[in-house]
Amino acid sequence: MPYLTGGEMIAKTLLAEKIPYAVGIPGHGNLGLVDAFKEHEVPIIQVRHEQSACHLADGYCRVTGKPLAVFTSIGPGACNTVIGAATAYLDSIPMLIFTGSVHTYMFGRGVLQEIERKHWADFPRVMEPVVKKSYQVTRVDQLPWVLNNALRTALGGRPGPVHIDLPMDVQAEAAEVDLPEPVGSKLGGRVQGDPEKILEAAKLLAKAERPAILAGGGVILSNAEKELVELAEFLGAPVITTMMGKGVIPEDHPLSAFYTGSKGSPVGSKIGREADVLLAVGCRFADETTSSYKPGESFSIPPTKLIHVDIDPGEIGKNYPVEVPILGDAKSVLGELLKTLQKITSKRKYEQSDYFKRLCRLKEDWEKELQKLREGYPTTISRYLKELRKTLPRETIVVTSAGHAQASAFQEFPVYYPRTHISPGGFSTMGFGVPAAIGAKLAKPETPVIAMEGDGSFLMTCQELATAVQYEVSILVTVFNNYGWIAIRDLQIDVYGKERSYGVEFRNKAGQLYSPDYVKLAESFGCYSEKIDKGEQVAVAIKNAMSSGKPAVIELEVAIEHPRSQGKAYGWWDVPIPKYLKK
Repeated sequence: MPYLTGGEMIAKTLLAEKIPYAVGIPGHGNLGLVDAFKEHEVPIIQVRHEQSACHLADGYCRVTGKPLAVFTSIGPGACNTVIGAATAYLDSIPMLIFTGSVHTYMFGRGVLQEIERKHWADFPRVMEPVVKKSYQVTRVDQLPWVLNNALRTALGGRPGPVHIDLPMDVQAEAAEVDLPEPVGSKLGGRVQGDPEKILEAAKLLAKAERPAILAGGGVILSNAEKELVELAEFLGAPVITTMMGKGVIPEDHPLSAFYTGSKGSPVGSKIGREADVLLAVGCRFADETTSSYKPGESFSIPPTKLIHVDIDPGEIGKNYPVEVPILGDAKSVLGELLKTLQKITSKRKYEQSDYFKRLCRLKEDWEKELQKLREGYPTTISRYLKELRKTLPRETIVVTSAGHAQASAFQEFPVYYPRTHISPGGFSTMGFGVPAAIGAKLAKPETPVIAMEGDGSFLMTCQELATAVQYEVSILVTVFNNYGWIAIRDLQIDVYGKERSYGVEFRNKAGQLYSPDYVKLAESFGCYSEKIDKGEQVAVAIKNAMSSGKPAVIELEVAIEHPRSQGKAYGWWDVPIPKYLKK
């Protein structure tokens, strides 16, 4: 058996699992691990903040389906991973997070950066709510089992991040161990659905007059988009997607019904609430998808009969009563469901049906509504998105963070392939865009990657432009500059009234709008940059950016006056109103 340090066990495991990068920041709490990376030539990506390490790994995995490793020191460095871990956890994105910890023989003494006033070496309790599992290794000979189990946990079932807390002595001490076979090739097969439930669902769908499909992120995680589109075409069923499911069906496909919910479209909303049978696959029915569960707004369950397919039994029936529950992997279940339907009924010729004609009319009407949002000056986000879509290649990967950029791109920037719309749907994280775009570009270097950011979100992690320049990762960042937290300001106005916006615009003491010079900021990092204020300038700006061969930042001055500052909200969102405003 080889005699290996704890750090070496991790390094050799990452290499054996073909994990291409470890992403993080070195510190005194992970010196043994970092030295093992050097010893065994594990490539590392240096970020400027540990939150960004998780987001970078997240973006890489959303494009490839494969995890990266994240490494941090003890204390503040470890704590900085919490937002990134939570973002991945809520969207079921696997990654390995290694955090340094105090020496085991000093547990509880309150040494530098130890959290110990309630329980010694207590950082794993910080991570527990935001990872699938947290491990604290106290002996070096535990590591082979822990690493194997952690990878199986991260990748199996409903995937997600796992955390391994590494005391400094465990990283440096050695033991004679055998490392297990790589997990990547040893995971079990897909979870099959119950054949009786699949038959029951098939019979229900075969009889449906207005069947619809709601596709969530689980369809993409399972690589089930082919099966989903084939099933939709067999049934003539419009496909509505959640934010995490965007891209499962090309959005110029005749059966694409776009989106529903508080950030949705009138197309998806009307199809969803009028369906007599709804097949929901790999989705949580979260509040933004359901218009905060308001009956008849996004869905009407019941009387709509719900077939709910999910890999996680905790999600089935959690938010709506289910007619047919099917526990299983999306790709497996959809494939078997289609085979079963083919045995009991014939493929529908949906193109001449009244149901399909209604879908087409709804889409035509919505496009006319969107056109109104693109008119006038100052230029709206809607106009910029239209021009960006016309200019960028069809396969472009778009990355967004929370805010108007996320909501508007979800509604108005169509994508045509799975894993080309990358957005933190569950945790709705700001600052996600730039580091996640770097991860996406590392995953697909030949594919254009654009991070669409608001100015507020961009400023949270813009330091990662240094990472992009350092590693020559030529992402494109568009900064929609509206001088504040304008998504929240618009929510204040929409719900509380025009006079109730407060604390949301970036103004100096004189009351003037304030903004950094984003062009100079980007250029100081070594990026290409320019500023535009008109839609017709987009094509040239994109050409300049992409031909520069550098990471690039384009600042777009957008309309800030309400309501032209935002897209149109078609659903409903439950925002409580203070009692004193109801008088």
